[in-house]
Amino acid sequence: MNTVTNVSFEDTAIAFYSKSDAELYKLYLLFKMMNSNFLVKTGGTLLNTALDLHLPVKFIIKKTVFNHFCGGETIEESERAIRELSQYNIGTILDYSVEGEGDEKSFNATRDELLRTVDKAKGHKLIPFSVFKVTGLVDINLLEKVQTRQELTAEERAAFERGRDRVNAICQRCFESNVPVFIDAEESWIQETIDNLTYEMMALYNKERAIVYNTYQMYRHDRLEVIQRDYANAVKDGYYLGAKLVRGAYMEKERRRAQAEGYPDPINPTKEASDELFDDALRFCVAHIDRIYFCAGTHNEQSSYLLMELMAEHNIAPGDARVYFSQLYGMSDNLSYNLAKAGYNVAKYVPYGPVEAVMPYLLRRANENTAIAGQSSREFNLIKKEMERRKLAKQR
Repeated sequence: MNTVTNVSFEDTAIAFYSKSDAELYKLYLLFKMMNSNFLVKTGGTLLNTALDLHLPVKFIIKKTVFNHFCGGETIEESERAIRELSQYNIGTILDYSVEGEGDEKSFNATRDELLRTVDKAKGHKLIPFSVFKVTGLVDINLLEKVQTRQELTAEERAAFERGRDRVNAICQRCFESNVPVFIDAEESWIQETIDNLTYEMMALYNKERAIVYNTYQMYRHDRLEVIQRDYANAVKDGYYLGAKLVRGAYMEKERRRAQAEGYPDPINPTKEASDELFDDALRFCVAHIDRIYFCAGTHNEQSSYLLMELMAEHNIAPGDARVYFSQLYGMSDNLSYNLAKAGYNVAKYVPYGPVEAVMPYLLRRANENTAIAGQSSREFNLIKKEMERRKLAKQR
């Protein structure tokens, strides 16, 4: 139990209040399966093969793992998740999780779909943010070429400008609709280009409050310095810094590439170092709340407790619009529901898109759960605890 806020992430009655006994048992079976590295790896391969061969497995996927981690195949289908979360004062961040095909037609289609998510969020109190990846709008090879300062051909310059225009179209719509937007972090070899595009958008649209948020992956050892620099630039140039803090999503890929190409590993040497850097970033953002709006994207209980304590120390009300907590849909409900119950701003990332197109996302989620020590076990044990609590309550 946290002494400052009286919030307990062990309170499974609140965490799973929205789940019937049948739904809870379904979760029990799902996380029991996800606790097995072997089942996750072989099952993922088999599901991908079955989809490639057009075998009739889509219905099974949609009713199980897809239904738990995704809102639906469309914005309209995601209404179920939006309503479910809104009953408990938890916001929804509609995350179009289709990985682009890398051509102009695909980029334009992604832009148009992202604009639809902004339109859906406009005036909707419990859809507090939109989100997008720049690689859904600009060719990844072009982003890397810009970052390495290679000379672009006239055709490449035109393609990059079209990509910038797509990014601007979304940010401008967000500004006009008063819907803040997260620009996701990606791999380090394109991140500087993404950062620079984001700073351009911040300078345009963050004059009165943060509309555009950059994402900082705190498993990169230089990110606190980058946040501090970005804050100084925001103060100097008269706009607000929007910051989403996450631990990170590309660690293995980053380390493999650094080793293969012989440059210094950008990732912290240990998980403890990443945790410490994440928490230091929370401290910096709270201490500079005069010019920073931020979201703590975390499934870590200790970091969540720390942020609550920091808010109390700095007299920041739980419902202050400058501070959000965020978790993924289908995960860490013990954080999301207990924080929301205590009056904190909470939003869940709710991915959506066609089952086949979202499978890479689902498999990453499953692999991350088994890779993060204890994450699946933690979810599984909380579910078991709630099942036991309900069983005992019925016997009384």
